[in-house]
Formats: sequence, structure tokens, C-alpha cells
Amino acid sequence: MSDPSIEFLEIGPGSDQRAIAVAAQPGEAPGIFWLSGFKSDLRGTKAQALAAWARNANRACVRFDYSGHGQSGGEFLDGTMTRWLEESVAVFEHFCRGPQVVVGSSMGGWLALLLARELKRRGAAESLAGLVLIAPAVDFTEVLMWSKLPAKIKRELETKGVWIRPSQYEADGYPITRRLIEDGRAHLLLGGMIETGCPVRILQGVLDPDVPWGHAVELVSRLAQDDVVLTLVKDGDHRLSRTEDIERLITAVSEF
Repeated sequence: MSDPSIEFLEIGPGSDQRAIAVAAQPGEAPGIFWLSGFKSDLRGTKAQALAAWARNANRACVRFDYSGHGQSGGEFLDGTMTRWLEESVAVFEHFCRGPQVVVGSSMGGWLALLLARELKRRGAAESLAGLVLIAPAVDFTEVLMWSKLPAKIKRELETKGVWIRPSQYEADGYPITRRLIEDGRAHLLLGGMIETGCPVRILQGVLDPDVPWGHAVELVSRLAQDDVVLTLVKDGDHRLSRTEDIERLITAVSEF
């Protein structure tokens, strides 16, 4: 499937300005707003499958790359939750018209919940038709990463400012910065109730090595509204990108 033309949205002041790559397909509302995972981009398997479904269903679909990812400007090492949330809000407000189904994968699931909170703060909660979260890595910098790191790696982060985390998805590993960890603490959600103001659907693989299925259960316990459905995929991994996983995702999105 060929992407629609990429547009660039300039975000940030002065030397912090970066060009954010956006693929926006026209269509009816509710549209789809896609939030990728850490180190992923708008051309990922799930993102492109959703875009294809949206085109066939005449639904609008907006995908974009965070700064330091894909075709966007900026350095990955400068990335923080604050920075990527700022970009998510800016792209949403600039490109989305009418209610949206926000679909967030892994880190994108955390950003989806932060986006919902920010839209509610701005009096725009009605712009959300629903949230679909795939292996949502809520609070991952603290709960899934920092709290599990051995003292030696914590010291390396504190002294050098960066640590290369081994990854099965990238041969050279992922650089994790002290800035990312420290900034993440300003956005933690699992310490209290989470009010999104819309229905939530969660897809979680039981065999996920990165986001344990119990983490999704903990998230459900924190969601204040009644209309929350958690689907556990017994043989599912973290990415949930197999054909049957994509079908589950589209079924969840099409519900709205």
C-alpha cells in the first residue's frame, strides 16, 4: 500500500523546532489517530493495515512520526514523553476533524492516555470516540524499566546519561537516556484513577516479554469508566502484528 503524501508540521520554538512527518488521509468521522510505539513509525505493519482499512471504509486516518523517528526531524536522544506528547497534541489539533478513535501501540498507549487527559483539560474531550490500546506500556520508563534495572546500569545512566538497552527488534539496541527516565516521572498515571471520558479497548499478548499481561490488568483497575474491555491473546507477543492480531485490532476499531 502506498502512503498518502507526507506533510510536515513544524513544532517547537527556535532551536527546538522540528519538522514532524504526517500522513493524513481524508475521510469521514470518526477518524483514526495512530500513535506508534517506541522506536516505531508511521509505516509499521499495524499502522499501514489500519490506514488501508480506513481508506476502504472511507474513514479519515492520521499517522505521524515522533521527532527522532522515521521521517521526522530532531534527534532520538532528545526524545522525552513531554516532547512526544507535545507533538501528539499538535498533530491531533492540526489534522483531526470530528471525533477520533485514538489507537496507541506500546508507548503509544501511554501517550494515548496522556493525550486524552490533555484534551479533557482543554475542554475538547468530545473529540475522542474511543481508545484502542495495544500492549499499552503505561509508565514504562519507571515501572517497566527503571525499577527493574540493576544498580550497575542505573549508575551508568546517572553518570553517562545514556545506556544502550539490548533489543530483539534492533541489532544495535535502543539508547535509553537519563533525560527520558527523569522526564517520564512527570507523566506517571498508575498511581491514581485514570479518567479518559470515552470507551477503552485493550489488546494484550500473554506471551509479551516487554509489557507483561499483568501490567494491562493493573491499567484496567485504574480506568474509572465502566466501558473498558481487556482482550488477552493467549499466544500473542508484544507486537501483535500477525494476520489474526490485525483482525482483532480492526474489529476493536470498527466497534466505534
